[in-house]
Amino acid sequence: MAAPTPVRVVLADDEAMIRAGVRAILAADPGIEVVAEAGDGRAAVELVRAHRPQVAVLDIRMPRLDGLAAAAEIRRVAPATATLMLTTFGEDDHVARALGHGASGFLLKAGDPRELIAGVHAVADGGAYLSPRVARRVIELGAGRLARQPAARDRTAGLTEREREVLALVGAGLSNAEIARRLHLVEGTVKSYLTSIFTRLDVRNRVQAAILAYEAGLVER
Repeated sequence: MAAPTPVRVVLADDEAMIRAGVRAILAADPGIEVVAEAGDGRAAVELVRAHRPQVAVLDIRMPRLDGLAAAAEIRRVAPATATLMLTTFGEDDHVARALGHGASGFLLKAGDPRELIAGVHAVADGGAYLSPRVARRVIELGAGRLARQPAARDRTAGLTEREREVLALVGAGLSNAEIARRLHLVEGTVKSYLTSIFTRLDVRNRVQAAILAYEAGLVER
């Protein structure tokens, strides 16, 4: 049997040493191939346009075009490419803003290297991925986690039991195929559930849904 085709990745970070470290981590997984690298957001967009990778790993702070603007531009020119953002604890506002740019996941630069590999595979497969520490920090933004929990629980209260199960698995970072296997459903049914969930919760993407699942206490920690 032929080996699966590796997930193709474009990597962008303006710090050469960080870029080399991320590349080395990804190279350790035979299921991932870094096809191009950039030192700024504008070049990252052009490389995504040229290579059409499944995933773009983007630093949030970059010259010419920052990671947030690059993610928005990639969403426009290559909507099939998922964006995985690299962040630090000091960039809460950037993380919050990135939710509106269609980012598929967030990772800490100082996080566990295994999270980077897991994140690339998750978003390439149509899932969302939040580093656990990033997720906990994001849901504490604004009024704070305790203040947000009642509103989140109210928003999810109207979902069916099955929809809540699907939402919890989205929050855990599972792809549609993984959710289907876990719940013994066909993938098309999972997509139908997600369409209903996104509409009823008024969220625009999987990451927003995942954050809401965390806020509502649906995701085991």
